[in-house]
Amino acid sequence: MSRIQQCINCSYIVLAIVIFNEIGFRAGRFIQGRTDSEVKTLTGSIQGSILGLLALLLGFTFSMSMQRYDNRSMALIDEANTIGTAILRVELLPQEYKKKANELFKEYVDLRVAIGQLDLTKHAQRNDYNNKIANLQRQLWSLAIAATNVDPRPVTTGAFVKSLNDVIDSQGKRNALLQMHVPEVVLILLFIVFISSGGIMGYSAGLSGKRMIVPIVLVSLLITLIVFIIIDLDRPKRGLIQVDQTVMIEVSENIK
Repeated sequence: MSRIQQCINCSYIVLAIVIFNEIGFRAGRFIQGRTDSEVKTLTGSIQGSILGLLALLLGFTFSMSMQRYDNRSMALIDEANTIGTAILRVELLPQEYKKKANELFKEYVDLRVAIGQLDLTKHAQRNDYNNKIANLQRQLWSLAIAATNVDPRPVTTGAFVKSLNDVIDSQGKRNALLQMHVPEVVLILLFIVFISSGGIMGYSAGLSGKRMIVPIVLVSLLITLIVFIIIDLDRPKRGLIQVDQTVMIEVSENIK
């Protein structure tokens, strides 16, 4: 989902809540004279309950999306640290393997930086990058095996092999976290309650016979902004909120 598409979708959400609010208002005006004050009081209680449910869902969903964003940020830091450790341990390899290992790691980090800045919707480009990354991992692992045959000591080549294994694991973990999102059913439920709250607010206003255009539009915009942030946090590399790549870029610059 691109940034423009997200803005369009948010506009649709605002439009939907305004429409349902107008429908609710007209329904309330229609039965205004056919009901009593007790029903109006009960309607106000129901409105408060639905708004409370909406607040609960917003808080719950925001917490889920924020946790996933934090996990992705920590995964990036962990991967950068493991790559930095592996690069340092290249110096423990036999002399004939050091230059090749550094060249492979330089290319590897550049690819990780590039794919980290690539939109998730560009599947073909991401697959191409992932194939190149997997190929570099195989080359590094083959180099580690060859170096182990020359120097099998665990405190030298063995330390490099362990750090290289950590690099591969951290990349897999980071890729897995990119696929973890707030369940779609939760977002659908949030939208249903969101739109229903607009309808019940309009219905309550219709029963009272007074329009509340400015407050309802303001509340609709604020809630839509919160929903936009939730989706943006939950869908990395698609919207305005991005995982900061600075730590990985610093590793790339240090290699150069």
